[in-house]
Amino acid sequence: MMKIKCLCVGKVKEKYFKAALAEYQKRLQAYSKLEIIECPEEKAPEGLSDLEKEQILEKEGQGILQHIKDRDQVVVLAIQGEMVDSLKLAKKIGQWEMEGRDLVFVIGGSFGLSQSVEERAQWAWSFSPLTFPHQLMRVLLLEQVYRAFRIKNGHPYHK
Repeated sequence: MMKIKCLCVGKVKEKYFKAALAEYQKRLQAYSKLEIIECPEEKAPEGLSDLEKEQILEKEGQGILQHIKDRDQVVVLAIQGEMVDSLKLAKKIGQWEMEGRDLVFVIGGSFGLSQSVEERAQWAWSFSPLTFPHQLMRVLLLEQVYRAFRIKNGHPYHK
């Protein structure tokens, strides 16, 4: 069974997001072993300089990278990444599963991801050119991964 890690900067606070995440975690148990790891989010007051933002990204990046193993297939969620439909995502996940690699999805903090995390990734995935709240992005990620497994296994859901 494929192992999936979801590395996320920050914590989920709202009950409705927690409930949605719990539902998709439960559904995904049939297809994978899912682990969600919340990496520390650095405080980012308004008016930071570019250098201060870069320092925050690097510190958050170090927190992310410590949870990634050498053989992990790393996918970062990034606006500038590749957009795919659900069928193509299902094919990608199926390919990674056949390779026997653990899959790691990374959702960055309010400033995005450090260069070191982006360089570690094998694929950058974009859901949309829109910016989404990080807590909502976790729900969207788990829903799309669940949908991909349903498609890959020939089960109805993807209509």
